[in-house]
Amino acid sequence: MQHQPTESNTSHESSGRRAAQSQSQGASARRQRRPFPGWLYALLFIVVDLITVGIVQWGVSAAASNASLDRVTLWDMIAKMGNGNMVFLFNIIVVALIYLVLLMVTNRFWIATPILLSLAIVLAVVERIKIEVRTEPLMPSDLSFLKSDTGSIMSFLPPGSGLMIGIAIALIAVIIAGAIALSIIDGRHGSMVRGRTKRTNALAAITRIVLTILPLGALYGYAMQVGTVDSWAYHVSRGMGDTPSMWDAVYDAQRNGPVISFLRQINPKVMDEPQGYSEQTMRDVAARYSNVATEINKNRVANLNDSTVIYVLSESFSDPTRVPGVQLNADPMPQIRALKGETTSGLMLSSGYGGGTANLEYMGLTGMSMCNFDASLTSPYQQLVPGASWVPSVNQLWGKPVDSIGLHPYEASMYSRAQNYKKMGFSHFYTLSGENGKDIIAHQNKIDHSPYVSDEAAYQSTIEQVKDVKGGQFIQLITMQNHMPYNNWYNNNTFKATNTPGSAQLPASERESIETYAKGMQLTDDATIEFLKQLDSIDKPITVVFYGDHLPGIYKTAGADEKNSIDLHLTDYFIWSNKASEVNGKPIQGTKLDDAAYTSPNYFIAQVAAQTDAKVSPYLAFLTRMHAHIAAMEPPVVNKIQGWDRIPEGQAIYLNAQGEPMSVADMSKSTQDMLHDYQLIQYDITAGNHYLRDTDFMTLPR
Repeated sequence: MQHQPTESNTSHESSGRRAAQSQSQGASARRQRRPFPGWLYALLFIVVDLITVGIVQWGVSAAASNASLDRVTLWDMIAKMGNGNMVFLFNIIVVALIYLVLLMVTNRFWIATPILLSLAIVLAVVERIKIEVRTEPLMPSDLSFLKSDTGSIMSFLPPGSGLMIGIAIALIAVIIAGAIALSIIDGRHGSMVRGRTKRTNALAAITRIVLTILPLGALYGYAMQVGTVDSWAYHVSRGMGDTPSMWDAVYDAQRNGPVISFLRQINPKVMDEPQGYSEQTMRDVAARYSNVATEINKNRVANLNDSTVIYVLSESFSDPTRVPGVQLNADPMPQIRALKGETTSGLMLSSGYGGGTANLEYMGLTGMSMCNFDASLTSPYQQLVPGASWVPSVNQLWGKPVDSIGLHPYEASMYSRAQNYKKMGFSHFYTLSGENGKDIIAHQNKIDHSPYVSDEAAYQSTIEQVKDVKGGQFIQLITMQNHMPYNNWYNNNTFKATNTPGSAQLPASERESIETYAKGMQLTDDATIEFLKQLDSIDKPITVVFYGDHLPGIYKTAGADEKNSIDLHLTDYFIWSNKASEVNGKPIQGTKLDDAAYTSPNYFIAQVAAQTDAKVSPYLAFLTRMHAHIAAMEPPVVNKIQGWDRIPEGQAIYLNAQGEPMSVADMSKSTQDMLHDYQLIQYDITAGNHYLRDTDFMTLPR
């Protein structure tokens, strides 16, 4: 019997034919969409890598954050390759490793590529905004901020940033859309490593795992080791042209690339763990110096924070007539020389020559010594403080942040001071540009053709922070007048420099620098004495610690002789108290401490306590005793402007009370024990477990 086709059967047959036709057309379309060849993927990988480096570099390519530095662009980095500097290539390699990891994890070229480019755009915008707001690029310490205070991010956005963010979002959207379109066009849809059988699928999986682990391991190993001197990563980085510029984080990111600069600061080596370090050891140390503090405080009556203490870091201030082979036709510092004969004063051993200001500043503010740190830690302000969870500093002895003020007539970005001063508990840090238009230093006058604010102006800004406050304060002033270079800035300069009889003749360029510097010293001499006179008229106790941070790096003739190393690292300092400073009704002015001939900045706060007859904390008691054992200490010194690769090689410099070098091997057992205690204390505060934080080690007696 023959069946007649029904309407339903006809409909099913028609649908089947349409489906078959559609499948046939789809198959034909897939045959037309050929997979991109391997060489094209390789070319695109290189192009995307270069674009990523360019985008990230754009993020830090705003003008250099201080006027004395030239902006470094991507093209400048490329041009340096002709001189053998491969830091641009190094950035490409590092980004390529990150790109490879994304490719292997996603196994899709058209997924990994927009992820990488989007991350680069986000990073570039963040860098741009952070530099505008805080004159500082993205740093490892910012990651902890994001973790703890993400909700405050919007409050940091500067006016006008919305447009840049909107453009960035639009670009990311275009990149994602483009990747989707190319994935459709590409016959293999960007699949990177694939197999066609069980065996080849297993091989593909192993390949992906290996190509993920190897670059991740290389990146992790590099980040963990590059901050350690003489590690493989350190040598690779320097060999590729990475030149740390730790005095200016923006310039460092421009010069070496933000990725390289960021990775270098992830894990700086601070110190080796001292022998015997433990919680019990640190409690024993705290108890030991608590007893010393009790003994010292029996004979002291004053409270340190009842006085106003002003630290004046006088840029490059040091007697040029003390430099071997140099003589001047007049004394550039007659008034300070006379003052030094009337108050606590002497010579300060400096770790720097022609640079390194912030390290002297750090030692003065914390009581810690650079000679205890590893050779890898060249700049605590850049490598240590930003990521530290505990930063005890001497200004904190004055209690509330409102009683701690910093002033610096230059850029806040130098050594990341603005952020570090906040972390150390300063309420204000006044600079030329301030931060977000706030905390701009009041007086900015310059002298003749000098590019720097005068000491007279810096002192006037400081006086205004002191005179209207009744209670005690801590004031930190870092001057700029005598900063290098010394290019005949001053009109009517009558100073003439010559070589001493029998010494090598000074070149004309060196003479000009010394003569310009000498005139600046004379101006500092006048301004400082006038500053002290104004402080003398204020009716509250004020003590000033005045010191030069390092010698100017202009003494090439003397520096050629290594025998002059100690002489080229001794600056002048004094501790002076005004007329209102008294102990038991007797004026402090005119006091001269017996052990003041030589010192280093880590001892300043202990010396201030001794000068003002103030009671001490266990920490200050330790510094007091340490100074009695070793008058001054600094890391090894060199007769050239400080580099930023490492602390110089060699034994640390220790001087006795007569200024004579001391050998650790020849020190008494008690002195060696105190040095070990110093290392324990400093390690616990900076790199250890902060056991001392839970004791009264840093606390002044009530």
